[in-house]
Amino acid sequence: MASSTLTPAAGAPEQTAVRASEPNPRRRKSPREGGHWKWFALPAVLLVAIFFALPFVLNAGFAFSDWSGYSEEIGFNGIDNFRTLIDQEIFWPAVRTTLLYAVLVLVFQMAVSLPLALALEDTNRLNTVYRSLFFVPVLISPLAAGYIWKGMLAGNGPINGLLSFFLPGTVDTAWLGDPTTALPAVALIEAWKWSGLITLVYIAGLKSIPKELLEAATIDGANAWTRFWKIKLRMLAPALTFNVAVTLAVALMAYDVVAATTAGGPGDTTTVLNVAMRLQWGQSFFGPASALSLTVATLVVITAVPLVMWLRKKEVN
Repeated sequence: MASSTLTPAAGAPEQTAVRASEPNPRRRKSPREGGHWKWFALPAVLLVAIFFALPFVLNAGFAFSDWSGYSEEIGFNGIDNFRTLIDQEIFWPAVRTTLLYAVLVLVFQMAVSLPLALALEDTNRLNTVYRSLFFVPVLISPLAAGYIWKGMLAGNGPINGLLSFFLPGTVDTAWLGDPTTALPAVALIEAWKWSGLITLVYIAGLKSIPKELLEAATIDGANAWTRFWKIKLRMLAPALTFNVAVTLAVALMAYDVVAATTAGGPGDTTTVLNVAMRLQWGQSFFGPASALSLTVATLVVITAVPLVMWLRKKEVN
């Protein structure tokens, strides 16, 4: 009797160990373990490959060809398209204008969006209304925004009328027709167009900062400026990286706002790369136009990517 009583008890741990080592047939595999996630990613991969990767590869090839509307044959011509654009003083002025335009848009964007996010940080009914109003320009077509501001910045437009009301004398500055003010004016319109989106990203970053951290700093005697400089600005590093990347990419690829406001003028003051590319394409010089388009893509990669990598390192530090 004693042996029969002890036998099940002695064997119980062995049975438990065996059962624990056996796979549970009822446990469901996650989609990643089963490989099903690949099928969900396939449509996005196909869209990117067909509408972005493939046109980019084809355009890279055409940039080194003599493709034009004046010949039925397309042949390889090396870097002749770039040489032609440089000899005609189109390439380097367009590159300089594009880089300057991107810097101006970035400066205007940061100067407007971050203070606006700090002002609208608290969630209440009034701030919700203001957030919605400031986001409206994002929903407007860039061409429509350009045409609206072209009328507002005209010599007899409402902007000059408003300035004349507050300042003595008559203000009739042609903001988009003066070589000195044309590029900053267009850059300011571009910054206004996307300021709502950038502001919301900053607000989301501010909301992610732990309140306990700010309360502890306040108890230690930190004023509003110290809390912003030492805590909020540093905790906003991921949002800052995203906003810089998006702003630079949009500004370097600018076309719609410039085309609607100045069409590259006066002279070539606002002729960014995409506007120069459109002018070449309109004259049926498809090879040089492809060369300019390739330059835009290259410029985005060699400027935005290193800057984003540097900002990410700053986030870690």
